Amino acid sequence: MTDLSRQEAEILAAVAGAADEAGLEAVRVAALGKKGSVSELLKSLGAMSPDERKTAGPAINGLKDKVGAAIAARREALQAEALAARLARETLDVTLPVRPGPLEEGRIHPISQVIDEITAIFADMGFSVAEGPDIETDFYNFTALNFPADHPAREMHDTFFFNPKPDGERLLLRTHTSPVQIRTMMSVPPPIRVVCPGRTYRCDSDATHTPMFHQIEGLVIDRSSHFGHLKWVLESFLKAFFEVDEVKTRFRPSFFPFTEPSMEVDVGCARSGSEIRIGEGDDWLEILGCGMVHPNVIRACGLDPDEFQGFAWGMGIDRIAMLKYGMPDLRAFFDADVRWLKHYGFRPLDLPTLVGGLSS
Repeated sequence: MTDLSRQEAEILAAVAGAADEAGLEAVRVAALGKKGSVSELLKSLGAMSPDERKTAGPAINGLKDKVGAAIAARREALQAEALAARLARETLDVTLPVRPGPLEEGRIHPISQVIDEITAIFADMGFSVAEGPDIETDFYNFTALNFPADHPAREMHDTFFFNPKPDGERLLLRTHTSPVQIRTMMSVPPPIRVVCPGRTYRCDSDATHTPMFHQIEGLVIDRSSHFGHLKWVLESFLKAFFEVDEVKTRFRPSFFPFTEPSMEVDVGCARSGSEIRIGEGDDWLEILGCGMVHPNVIRACGLDPDEFQGFAWGMGIDRIAMLKYGMPDLRAFFDADVRWLKHYGFRPLDLPTLVGGLSS
């Protein structure tokens, strides 16, 4: 049995010297596998005499049990070593402060917030939201809105035109969201009550103007709407948006090709340096334009101006956002400065509602 003792010592030494589970598995296969050294010894029992088998059988099976137990013990040790190494490698200091999650770090851009605020207010009045393409035709952007052929807004210095098509038609980036009103009137039968938020484009850039800006317009078309309705809608909106109990408004005559009569609307305010407070004081601030829809516009949309009438208004979203939240420079809206967004932005789940508060 000297050879058996030597074989046992060699196998146990190989088990103890296995550096990882893969090496240990190789030792197991070499000893206890189908063609392993211990398995071959077990196969040899069949060729032995009964007396030899009585002696060799227990010894070989004992070797098999010792090797199996040694392999199991070594495997546990290797697993414990691997776990300890992983824990050391992936140490987490639980005393560190918890990092803010995306709901804490993320911010809603003020423009998105103000659009949500405006649409929430008008939705409460029964208005729906209408949208249209940024790239428009001359018909929707100018002609259907009663712009004369020689109107200055059609010139290159004010409007971004694309290169002419083979037929001479030139597409353009819309200069206002009024084309959405035209598309709505041509596709939806009256009564119509919509607001149209979106991006608009004009050749202009300074502290209060950018080549791309945001505008929202409103439209009402029915058989009985009148200027009194328009005044109530705008004053109700201003009180809700600026979150004040009362506002003073002043309607001044103006001119827009698509409305008649046309008016500029001023809102009462108090000025203190660069700060403007709506709903207080004796000063005035121009805030939007409005008017009764011109009969030519109604006619261009396939409706009878003797049967239908309505009113419309429009305002710059960026500008009223600056007024409400005290932002001094419009260009910062588009600088993508994370520090500015963290300061002026809104928490993702602070959705504006008239019940819970628009800017709470």
